[in-house]
Amino acid sequence: MRHRQSGWSRLVTYAFVALAGASISAAAVSPAAAQATLQTIKQRGTLICGVDPGDPGMAYRDAQGQYKGLDIDYCRAVAAAIFGDANKVKFEPMTAQARFAALSAGEIDVLIRDSGLVFSRDNSLGLDGAATNFYAGQGFIVKKSSGIAHAKDLNGGTLCTTQGSTIEVNTAEYARANHITIKVLGFQTLDESLKAFLAGRCDTYSDDNGSIAGVRSSVSNPDDYVILPEIISREPNTSFVRKGDENFEHIVKWVHLAMVDAEDLGVTSKNVDELRKTTGDDEIKRLLGVEGDLGSQLGLSKDWAYYIIKQVGNYGESYDANLGEGSPLKLPRGLNALWRNGGMQYSPQFR
Repeated sequence: MRHRQSGWSRLVTYAFVALAGASISAAAVSPAAAQATLQTIKQRGTLICGVDPGDPGMAYRDAQGQYKGLDIDYCRAVAAAIFGDANKVKFEPMTAQARFAALSAGEIDVLIRDSGLVFSRDNSLGLDGAATNFYAGQGFIVKKSSGIAHAKDLNGGTLCTTQGSTIEVNTAEYARANHITIKVLGFQTLDESLKAFLAGRCDTYSDDNGSIAGVRSSVSNPDDYVILPEIISREPNTSFVRKGDENFEHIVKWVHLAMVDAEDLGVTSKNVDELRKTTGDDEIKRLLGVEGDLGSQLGLSKDWAYYIIKQVGNYGESYDANLGEGSPLKLPRGLNALWRNGGMQYSPQFR
């Protein structure tokens, strides 16, 4: 049975690292405990993945109550790599305030929750950013009837967002740099902040550009809302793991890179079985475990990447289904295109 902290102990831990900028020594994470992550997951038989409670395109529940989204696919991909079964994952909804503390406390194995990588998060929380699955930036959405056309037009207005995110800091810095005033109204959850915006309590709602595209697609009258053209920050959404476990960090990192490499090599969920049998490409053979045994270096089976591609898909397939042309969001790839197409998604060779 997985050990769980008492409610009081967990509350103290959460309070200690509730804010993203809070400092927690890396030494607070026991190296022995951290290195046991993969073993613990295998013994439990399930990966526990911290996700957003509700963010269209990234992590949300469909009409049947099933989790969907780009982040969800990544949770499933890590499970596929470890177990050969993408369904062996439990999704734990995490608020912005509790997410990092929950990971530090061992309540979840990995945090894949539209969380931007910044210096302090990577160096002062006892956590490591393992892989960036979505390059984003903070944007704004407003009601078309407001007449607001640019971010500077928000001067004197109010912004709704979730507490404990980088949105508040980014907005304050943008306002100071542009000599304007924007009042931030923070809420515990995305759902609360969005409802406040839709009810007219705020002039704008702000999040990364992928999330606000999801917000616009989810309202009943999307044409009544406009996404402003300005992107005011760099928000590389990154998977986080506990510091001190290089092996598990490498697993999460190379799961992402396997999905990117598969797209780059033209390996999809539809053709992976055929290529596994017939390909003459040496890198595809290594990626799928037909030749060599790269998986053993991670403590995984030699065909770990095959299971990811077969059951979840390559990066392009996941992006298209959740954020791109195959989804209601229709969000262009932009920075998330492959390197050969002018984007930033790039994988080293598998050799």
